[in-house]
Amino acid sequence: MSPPIDAPSDAAPGRPEEMRERLAAYVYALHHAYLGHLELLAPAERAAMPLAGDRPLTVAVAAARELHLVATHDRLPAPRGPEVEVADECAGVAWSVRFFDPSILPELGLLGGSGEDATLAVRRVLGVADVVYHLSVSVGGGLTVHHAQHAGVALANQHAAAVRDGQSLRRAFPGREAWVDEFVRADRLDLPLSARLLAREIGGTALSDADLSGDLPALRAALLRVSRGGRG
Repeated sequence: MSPPIDAPSDAAPGRPEEMRERLAAYVYALHHAYLGHLELLAPAERAAMPLAGDRPLTVAVAAARELHLVATHDRLPAPRGPEVEVADECAGVAWSVRFFDPSILPELGLLGGSGEDATLAVRRVLGVADVVYHLSVSVGGGLTVHHAQHAGVALANQHAAAVRDGQSLRRAFPGREAWVDEFVRADRLDLPLSARLLAREIGGTALSDADLSGDLPALRAALLRVSRGGRG
Protein backbone atom coordinates (compact mmCIF):
# COMPACT_ATOMS: atom_id res chain seq x y z
CA MET A 1 0.00 0.00 0.00
CA SER A 2 1.35 3.42 -0.95
CA PRO A 3 1.87 6.05 1.74
CA PRO A 4 -0.22 9.24 1.77
CA ILE A 5 1.06 11.73 -0.78
CA ASP A 6 1.91 14.30 1.88
CA ALA A 7 3.80 11.82 4.11
CA PRO A 8 7.51 12.48 4.77
CA SER A 9 9.85 10.78 2.35
CA ASP A 10 13.31 9.30 2.84
CA ALA A 11 14.26 10.54 -0.62
CA ALA A 12 15.92 13.92 -0.89
CA PRO A 13 13.52 16.76 -1.90
CA GLY A 14 13.33 17.28 -5.65
CA ARG A 15 15.10 14.03 -6.51
CA PRO A 16 13.58 11.60 -9.07
CA GLU A 17 12.97 9.06 -6.28
CA GLU A 18 10.78 11.54 -4.42
CA MET A 19 8.80 12.41 -7.54
CA ARG A 20 8.22 8.73 -8.32
CA GLU A 21 7.06 8.18 -4.74
CA ARG A 22 4.60 11.07 -4.97
CA LEU A 23 3.24 9.92 -8.30
CA ALA A 24 2.78 6.33 -7.12
CA ALA A 25 0.96 7.66 -4.05
CA TYR A 26 -1.21 9.88 -6.26
CA VAL A 27 -2.25 6.84 -8.29
CA TYR A 28 -3.02 4.94 -5.09
CA ALA A 29 -5.21 7.78 -3.74
CA LEU A 30 -7.03 8.03 -7.08
CA HIS A 31 -7.73 4.29 -7.22
CA HIS A 32 -8.75 4.21 -3.54
CA ALA A 33 -11.33 6.96 -4.14
CA TYR A 34 -12.56 5.31 -7.36
CA LEU A 35 -13.00 1.89 -5.79
CA GLY A 36 -14.62 3.32 -2.68
CA HIS A 37 -17.15 5.16 -4.83
CA LEU A 38 -18.17 1.87 -6.45
CA GLU A 39 -19.89 0.87 -3.21
CA LEU A 40 -22.60 3.40 -4.14
CA LEU A 41 -23.37 1.61 -7.41
CA ALA A 42 -25.62 -1.34 -8.17
CA PRO A 43 -23.79 -4.70 -8.25
CA ALA A 44 -24.06 -5.11 -12.02
CA GLU A 45 -22.71 -1.61 -12.58
CA ARG A 46 -19.79 -2.26 -10.23
CA ALA A 47 -18.89 -5.43 -12.14
CA ALA A 48 -18.84 -3.52 -15.44
CA MET A 49 -16.55 -0.74 -14.26
CA PRO A 50 -13.23 -0.90 -16.15
CA LEU A 51 -10.98 -0.25 -13.15
CA ALA A 52 -12.61 -2.85 -10.90
CA GLY A 53 -11.76 -6.04 -12.76
CA ASP A 54 -8.93 -8.51 -12.32
CA ARG A 55 -7.17 -7.91 -15.65
CA PRO A 56 -3.51 -6.86 -15.33
CA LEU A 57 -3.31 -3.07 -15.14
CA THR A 58 -0.34 -0.79 -15.70
CA VAL A 59 -0.34 2.94 -15.06
CA ALA A 60 2.31 4.50 -17.29
CA VAL A 61 3.53 7.88 -16.05
CA ALA A 62 4.91 9.69 -19.10
CA ALA A 63 6.81 12.95 -18.65
CA ALA A 64 6.27 15.02 -21.78
CA ARG A 65 5.36 18.72 -21.75
CA GLU A 66 2.88 17.68 -19.06
CA LEU A 67 2.78 14.60 -16.84
CA HIS A 68 0.47 12.00 -18.37
CA LEU A 69 -1.00 9.11 -16.35
CA VAL A 70 -2.12 6.42 -18.77
CA ALA A 71 -3.77 3.33 -17.26
CA THR A 72 -3.86 0.43 -19.68
CA HIS A 73 -4.68 -3.26 -19.83
CA ASP A 74 -2.14 -3.65 -22.63
CA ARG A 75 0.86 -5.74 -21.68
CA LEU A 76 4.13 -3.85 -21.41
CA PRO A 77 7.55 -5.55 -21.57
CA ALA A 78 9.48 -6.07 -18.34
CA PRO A 79 11.47 -3.02 -17.17
CA ARG A 80 15.05 -2.88 -18.32
CA GLY A 81 18.02 -0.63 -17.69
CA PRO A 82 17.00 2.53 -15.80
CA GLU A 83 13.25 1.84 -16.02
CA VAL A 84 11.40 1.77 -12.70
CA GLU A 85 8.20 -0.12 -11.83
CA VAL A 86 6.24 0.05 -8.55
CA ALA A 87 3.58 -2.55 -7.68
CA ASP A 88 0.55 -1.62 -5.57
CA GLU A 89 -2.99 -2.76 -4.74
CA CYS A 90 -6.21 -1.61 -3.11
CA ALA A 91 -9.46 -3.45 -2.33
CA GLY A 92 -8.29 -6.54 -4.19
CA VAL A 93 -7.34 -4.62 -7.35
CA ALA A 94 -3.65 -4.74 -8.23
CA TRP A 95 -1.66 -2.55 -10.60
CA SER A 96 1.87 -1.44 -11.37
CA VAL A 97 3.14 2.06 -12.02
CA ARG A 98 5.81 2.48 -14.75
CA PHE A 99 7.79 5.68 -15.19
CA PHE A 100 8.86 6.99 -18.59
CA ASP A 101 10.72 10.19 -19.41
CA PRO A 102 12.78 11.35 -22.41
CA SER A 103 15.85 9.52 -21.09
CA ILE A 104 13.93 6.26 -21.56
CA LEU A 105 11.65 7.23 -24.48
CA PRO A 106 13.36 10.10 -26.34
CA GLU A 107 10.19 10.75 -28.37
CA LEU A 108 8.54 12.13 -25.24
CA GLY A 109 10.94 15.07 -25.31
CA LEU A 110 9.72 16.01 -28.78
CA LEU A 111 6.05 16.25 -27.86
CA GLY A 112 4.48 19.65 -27.39
CA GLY A 113 1.06 21.18 -27.00
CA SER A 114 -1.87 19.88 -25.03
CA GLY A 115 -5.39 18.58 -25.51
CA GLU A 116 -6.53 15.83 -27.84
CA ASP A 117 -3.44 15.87 -30.08
CA ALA A 118 -1.02 15.54 -27.15
CA THR A 119 -3.12 12.77 -25.62
CA LEU A 120 -3.01 10.68 -28.79
CA ALA A 121 0.69 11.43 -29.31
CA VAL A 122 1.61 10.17 -25.83
CA ARG A 123 -0.34 6.97 -26.43
CA ARG A 124 1.45 6.44 -29.73
CA VAL A 125 4.84 6.84 -28.06
CA LEU A 126 3.87 4.36 -25.34
CA GLY A 127 2.31 2.03 -27.91
CA VAL A 128 -0.87 1.44 -25.90
CA ALA A 129 -4.43 1.18 -27.21
CA ASP A 130 -6.61 -0.33 -24.44
CA VAL A 131 -6.72 2.74 -22.20
CA VAL A 132 -8.73 2.70 -18.96
CA TYR A 133 -7.99 6.33 -18.19
CA HIS A 134 -5.65 9.06 -19.37
CA LEU A 135 -5.10 12.06 -17.10
CA SER A 136 -2.76 15.03 -17.27
CA VAL A 137 -1.49 16.34 -13.93
CA SER A 138 0.67 19.30 -12.97
CA VAL A 139 3.71 19.01 -10.77
CA GLY A 140 3.27 20.63 -7.37
CA GLY A 141 -0.27 21.69 -6.48
CA GLY A 142 -1.80 19.01 -8.69
CA LEU A 143 -0.12 16.15 -6.82
CA THR A 144 -2.14 16.16 -3.60
CA VAL A 145 -4.45 13.70 -1.87
CA HIS A 146 -7.33 16.12 -2.34
CA HIS A 147 -6.74 16.39 -6.08
CA ALA A 148 -6.31 12.63 -6.47
CA GLN A 149 -9.52 11.90 -4.55
CA HIS A 150 -11.53 14.31 -6.68
CA ALA A 151 -10.03 12.82 -9.83
CA GLY A 152 -10.91 9.28 -8.66
CA VAL A 153 -14.54 10.12 -7.86
CA ALA A 154 -14.94 12.07 -11.12
CA LEU A 155 -13.49 9.15 -13.08
CA ALA A 156 -15.81 6.68 -11.33
CA ASN A 157 -18.83 8.86 -12.15
CA GLN A 158 -17.67 9.20 -15.75
CA HIS A 159 -17.22 5.45 -16.15
CA ALA A 160 -20.57 4.68 -14.45
CA ALA A 161 -22.42 7.09 -16.77
CA ALA A 162 -20.74 5.52 -19.80
CA VAL A 163 -21.67 2.01 -18.61
CA ARG A 164 -25.32 2.98 -18.11
CA ASP A 165 -25.51 4.80 -21.45
CA GLY A 166 -23.88 1.87 -23.24
CA GLN A 167 -26.43 -0.56 -21.80
CA SER A 168 -29.26 1.78 -22.85
CA LEU A 169 -27.87 2.15 -26.37
CA ARG A 170 -27.64 -1.61 -26.86
CA ARG A 171 -31.33 -1.91 -26.00
CA ALA A 172 -32.26 1.15 -28.07
CA PHE A 173 -30.76 0.03 -31.40
CA PRO A 174 -31.71 -3.61 -32.01
CA GLY A 175 -29.94 -5.02 -35.02
CA ARG A 176 -27.09 -2.55 -34.62
CA GLU A 177 -25.56 -4.01 -31.49
CA ALA A 178 -22.19 -4.60 -33.17
CA TRP A 179 -21.96 -0.92 -34.12
CA VAL A 180 -23.00 0.09 -30.61
CA ASP A 181 -20.37 -2.19 -29.06
CA GLU A 182 -17.68 -0.58 -31.24
CA PHE A 183 -18.98 2.88 -30.30
CA VAL A 184 -18.91 2.00 -26.60
CA ARG A 185 -15.33 0.79 -26.94
CA ALA A 186 -14.26 3.96 -28.79
CA ASP A 187 -15.97 6.00 -26.09
CA ARG A 188 -14.20 4.13 -23.28
CA LEU A 189 -10.83 4.46 -25.00
CA ASP A 190 -11.42 8.19 -25.54
CA LEU A 191 -11.19 7.99 -29.34
CA PRO A 192 -13.50 10.84 -30.43
CA LEU A 193 -12.90 10.58 -34.17
CA SER A 194 -13.78 6.87 -34.21
CA ALA A 195 -16.75 7.44 -31.90
CA ARG A 196 -18.15 10.14 -34.20
CA LEU A 197 -17.87 7.94 -37.29
CA LEU A 198 -19.58 5.06 -35.49
CA ALA A 199 -22.28 7.36 -34.11
CA ARG A 200 -23.08 8.47 -37.67
CA GLU A 201 -23.54 4.84 -38.68
CA ILE A 202 -25.79 4.19 -35.67
CA GLY A 203 -27.86 7.38 -35.67
CA GLY A 204 -27.80 8.20 -39.37
CA THR A 205 -29.12 11.54 -40.58
CA ALA A 206 -30.99 12.07 -37.31
CA LEU A 207 -27.68 13.27 -35.88
CA SER A 208 -26.80 16.87 -36.70
CA ASP A 209 -23.35 18.30 -37.34
CA ALA A 210 -23.60 19.95 -33.93
CA ASP A 211 -24.22 16.54 -32.33
CA LEU A 212 -21.15 15.11 -34.02
CA SER A 213 -18.91 17.98 -32.96
CA GLY A 214 -19.69 17.64 -29.24
CA ASP A 215 -17.68 15.76 -26.63
CA LEU A 216 -18.24 12.05 -25.97
CA PRO A 217 -20.86 12.39 -23.18
CA ALA A 218 -22.82 14.78 -25.42
CA LEU A 219 -22.53 12.33 -28.31
CA ARG A 220 -23.94 9.51 -26.15
CA ALA A 221 -26.80 11.80 -25.10
CA ALA A 222 -27.51 12.64 -28.75
CA LEU A 223 -27.72 8.95 -29.68
CA LEU A 224 -30.07 8.28 -26.79
CA ARG A 225 -32.24 11.19 -27.92
CA VAL A 226 -32.31 9.80 -31.46
CA SER A 227 -33.34 6.39 -30.08
CA ARG A 228 -36.36 8.07 -28.51
CA GLY A 229 -37.35 9.68 -31.81
CA GLY A 230 -35.63 13.03 -31.33
CA ARG A 231 -33.55 14.84 -33.94
CA GLY A 232 -30.62 17.23 -33.83
